[in-house]
Amino acid sequence: MRTIYIASDHAGFKLKEEIRHFLVGEGYGIADLGPNREVPDDDYPDLITPVAQRVAKEEGAVGIVFGGSGEGEAIVANRVSGVRAVAWYGKNDRIITLSREHNDANVLAIGARFVDTEEVKRAIILWLETPFSHEPRHQRRIDKIDNP
Repeated sequence: MRTIYIASDHAGFKLKEEIRHFLVGEGYGIADLGPNREVPDDDYPDLITPVAQRVAKEEGAVGIVFGGSGEGEAIVANRVSGVRAVAWYGKNDRIITLSREHNDANVLAIGARFVDTEEVKRAIILWLETPFSHEPRHQRRIDKIDNP
């Protein structure tokens, strides 16, 4: 089973905890890289970078990170070579599937201020269960991203 690395900043902490419990209950292997309590003045780069580094090093691993908007978290994760992070803040499930089918996204950054827990549960399962298409045009584009 692949590992799902998770982390959050203070704005995403509560949602991260709820989703961690949910995913464990669904049988997924979770590695929670923190924090283990809400820290109001934390800095998301310190918390998200370790997830991105683990995902980049471990074949088949994925990451789910939580912040206020998910945008900063995706930017930080994408600084790590081999990571393809996407931000999601609700409503559009097609974006979730396209991120996997076309871009083989391996980190999902969730904007906790814009979603509800049930919506996130559904989206995460959809994201985890959607495979990369392996279509040559999509692989060619990923190769160009990974090897500019």
